[in-house]
Amino acid sequence: MAAASVASQAQAVLRARLCDPGFVHSALRSSPDTNYSKLKYLVASSISEACNNSVLLLGPRGCGKAAVADMVLEDLKKEHSDAISVIRLNGMLHSDDNCATKEIARQLCLEHQLSFSKMASSDDNTEFIIDMLRECGLAHKTILFILEEFDLFAQGKQRLLYSLLDAMQSLTSQAVVIGLSCRLDADQLLEKRVRSRFSHRKLLFVPSSLDDIQRLVEHLLIMAKGSSLPAKYITDYNSRLTNIFSDKKFKGILNSLMDADATTSNILRFLFRAVSYMDMESGFLSMESFLNALSVMQRQPKMDSLQDLSILELYILVCMHRLEDKEQSSYNFTSIMKEYRSIQDAYKTSDKYASTVCFRAFEHLLDRELISFGDIRGRNQALEYRPVKLLISSRELAQSLKLNTTCPAVLQKLFDRERYM
Repeated sequence: MAAASVASQAQAVLRARLCDPGFVHSALRSSPDTNYSKLKYLVASSISEACNNSVLLLGPRGCGKAAVADMVLEDLKKEHSDAISVIRLNGMLHSDDNCATKEIARQLCLEHQLSFSKMASSDDNTEFIIDMLRECGLAHKTILFILEEFDLFAQGKQRLLYSLLDAMQSLTSQAVVIGLSCRLDADQLLEKRVRSRFSHRKLLFVPSSLDDIQRLVEHLLIMAKGSSLPAKYITDYNSRLTNIFSDKKFKGILNSLMDADATTSNILRFLFRAVSYMDMESGFLSMESFLNALSVMQRQPKMDSLQDLSILELYILVCMHRLEDKEQSSYNFTSIMKEYRSIQDAYKTSDKYASTVCFRAFEHLLDRELISFGDIRGRNQALEYRPVKLLISSRELAQSLKLNTTCPAVLQKLFDRERYM
């Protein structure tokens, strides 16, 4: 098999792994202490014992709450294919009680092959949901309610949550409510009447440690020997990858990545880019692959806009920064030009431009959205008199001055002196 063909095949295998949530979180299935095992036991026992339950999955965004819930549902559908019915709601879409009850009724009708009436009132839909809970309970069928962005359902009168949890107090109903939220105090948002009907079960998803991330990376990238790729290639590939994982430089890459975002979804994006930078001639991942992926992850589009600015545009940005350092709360193009002329008079530089040229550079910075108007109320004013503000930080401006090869030394010195005064 040609090296390029093997590399292409290996790249496809790795990409398929990274895009498969089941494989990404498959290691959770083997341990009884994971949130996956706890959630599966809770829901499975509710189905087998025909009882009602409610639980909250709490943790920061991207930590795997939805992925774990989906894995549990996938497994339970295989084990109890005719005994469960899944209803999904999202607080971003269905936080309004009337909208939520209508959506639940629609999904129940679709699940049980009933006709759905768009003209039904909110009370009719609520009554229909309660009847369906009772009928499913008598048929020994559990309805699983997945409420993403649970904290948004806890706003307002919370009529939906009260109706669901109150209906679940009946002996004839059989349902489980699984709420997902990035707010750790989501249960404290519930009204007293709702909280009294809630089971108070919570599963906390904490951010991953460096060791957890390294184990995840190894799980995703190390090749199994039973795959369709040649055995010698797999041995060499795994050997090289193990050497990379033990390198201090790779641990530094993971640390840099985690400083910005330690979520599983961010790690997956990083690994997908690393796989895209695989050396197709050798067919192996190298340290360069991971370094290139990290540079892309840390890339800031605003810095790209700053790198090819003209000298005059850099002068305007530095002048604006100087005005802000002087705690001038409001300034416009005229104020910037005064500051620019004062720099020219003080340093006697050759970078002297006419006002019309400066104004075109000023407009170019507005078009690039590196600066913006500070007040929308002055729309009828001439542009040179409207207050403006910087949209870049001092650090970004300092970095752009260093990266710009045409930047005058006097401008760099002037900016540095202002920063450390």
